[in-house]
Amino acid sequence: MRASLIQIAVDEGESVESRRRRVAGLVREQAGADLVVLPELWTTGAFAYEGFGAEAEPLDGPTHEAMAKAASDAGVWLHAGSIPERDPEGPLYNTSLVFSPSGDLVAAYRKIHRFGFDKGEAVLMGAGRDLVTVRLPETTLGVATCYDLRFPELFRGLVDAGAETLVVPAGWPERRRAHWTLLAQARAVENQAFVLACGTAGTHAGVPQAGHSIVVDPWGEVLGAAGGDEEVLSVEFDPGKVGVTREQFPALKDRVLGVEVPRR
Repeated sequence: MRASLIQIAVDEGESVESRRRRVAGLVREQAGADLVVLPELWTTGAFAYEGFGAEAEPLDGPTHEAMAKAASDAGVWLHAGSIPERDPEGPLYNTSLVFSPSGDLVAAYRKIHRFGFDKGEAVLMGAGRDLVTVRLPETTLGVATCYDLRFPELFRGLVDAGAETLVVPAGWPERRRAHWTLLAQARAVENQAFVLACGTAGTHAGVPQAGHSIVVDPWGEVLGAAGGDEEVLSVEFDPGKVGVTREQFPALKDRVLGVEVPRR
């Protein structure tokens, strides 16, 4: 299976509509990949809080339209990163969109853990409540976003729901880049799953981004890593390695907390 992580640079001088067209073109260039992943809030920039309200859109808005067409044209499964979603009956949400190769929206995940410590995203956006998995022919995706990476219980829930490949779009800051890599590897090892973590490049509202998208296998081995600038990280991986790893080293069967342990 081949995954392409498109590490988009968010340039404040580029309009949202121009970036949307450019990114759709980059998705089309990945024809031949099985899965394409975009970063978090790439339309606005994850730290460009003042633009969330102005650029918020419904699920069937312009980003949906552009990404559905791009996924269909390329014939790929597309995790289109996240957008500031405007719910007509509620607050804004940081919402990820997943499209099938036919361009159908098959899943939408509202980010559960909002970053900001009582400011920024934490007060401007509502919190999602539902875990989301997506079944592909080769693997089941578990969907999370950026700050979620710091909360292992979310990923354990995704694994319990059948996830074998954990996809994490992000707008992670450069000053905490070491945490990004460490946590991506930790989530892979503890859940015996692949982790595909796609970040942004550039600077969001004065906050330099980490870039360094990464693909990690169930043993914690890094299969591919990007640098700090905009680039496409393409990695081949074998989804069957998840089952082999869990059989050869069945640590998940020894869980005690959070599960009902059978009597012996």
